[in-house]
Amino acid sequence: MATINVPTRDEVSANNQEIFDNLNSKLGFVPNLYATFAHSETALGDYLTFQNRKSSLKAKEREVINLVVSQINECDYCLAAHTAIAKMNGFTDEQILELRTGEATFDAKLDALANFTRDITINRSKPSTESVNRLFEAGYTKENLIDINIVIGDKIVSNFIHGAGQFEVDFPAAPQLEGALA
Repeated sequence: MATINVPTRDEVSANNQEIFDNLNSKLGFVPNLYATFAHSETALGDYLTFQNRKSSLKAKEREVINLVVSQINECDYCLAAHTAIAKMNGFTDEQILELRTGEATFDAKLDALANFTRDITINRSKPSTESVNRLFEAGYTKENLIDINIVIGDKIVSNFIHGAGQFEVDFPAAPQLEGALA
């Protein structure tokens, strides 16, 4: 049951209506998560700017992070959305399920990223020295480390918005993953 309603275009400010129109033209709809941000005069625009910033990470790497963090935080909304986005970025169903466990045995570099993301998220910002070293040994840089943390922060924000709001998921449901990560 929703604790925060998903506002319609008519229920948001003129500024947010313009953002809704832009999202509608690009995506064909306004995702419920984004619409919920529009309860705030500035949060939707701020979040989209934050989310769409330039990054040293590739789209596939960002999806690894999004899937791992969303699984740890048990966010059904973000798992559904990022399962769809991960498929658009070339991941198979099997790879997506594995990524959600914090592993990527099919790619050594993504495996280091998935493991680091799982470690830092579960340990509330304090990854092991081993996982940091493994990340660097896999070829990630200090710039990448900063960008990884930006994506983790972005995903935590959206996970928490859905966790508090419990609004309807408007993407196809992600398959259930057996076993918890935390």
